[in-house]
Amino acid sequence: FWALARDDRPWGGEDPPGVAFTYAPGRSGQHADNILKGFNGTLQVDGYAGYNRLLKRPTQDVVLAYCWAHARRKLHDVTQSGAAPIAQEGLAQIQALYRIEKDLRGLTADQRRAARQERSKPIIDVFELWLAQNRARVSAKSPTGEALKYIAKYWEGLCRFIGDGRIEVDNNPVERTIRPIALNRKNALFAGHDAGAQNWAVIASLIETCKLNGIEPHGYLSAVLKAIAGGHKQTDIKELLPWNYAKP
Repeated sequence: FWALARDDRPWGGEDPPGVAFTYAPGRSGQHADNILKGFNGTLQVDGYAGYNRLLKRPTQDVVLAYCWAHARRKLHDVTQSGAAPIAQEGLAQIQALYRIEKDLRGLTADQRRAARQERSKPIIDVFELWLAQNRARVSAKSPTGEALKYIAKYWEGLCRFIGDGRIEVDNNPVERTIRPIALNRKNALFAGHDAGAQNWAVIASLIETCKLNGIEPHGYLSAVLKAIAGGHKQTDIKELLPWNYAKP
């Protein structure tokens, strides 16, 4: 499954939150390209290499913003196997970025961008110098070296949030939304064929979007099916979308 999501409006946007799951029979970058056909703009992703295919479009209309939670995880894993002062230093700098983000939650995109330029950019500048110095100090094949190499590889995309208040510091909203799908993976083997999995993706999209909008999913699905059976017009389908759904 692939997921596109907006969390519970961590920045002051006007659109309702939602998630869209879609099924693909594999992890090829071609699937990402197909799913995002017609999309242009900034896409927030993890380190999955398949998204690089989007950067090869002739129109060059997609840029990738990467996830600081994944970068932090690389350093955290190093600290779990013993003393790792360099990794600890990196974690402290990343934590400083997250403390700032906590203060900015709910502000408009313009306000977030201005605050990041003032408060987060100096941390990023120091981190970039620290990253270069410590990559020169440690073996590239050591656990610490591998973690630093990962951060350096995605550095440009990791810094993209500084210049755009709409971008999150990480893609944890998607990670949280897709967790129930991952936990239910074995139970979902009943899908049997591609059509079943595609239908399941539609239902999962509605359920998770209900959750983001504070609507009880079972009651919503029951009411929508009753409305459709009762002759609700297809031209008025927008009335049945989760964010327009009238709670009983």
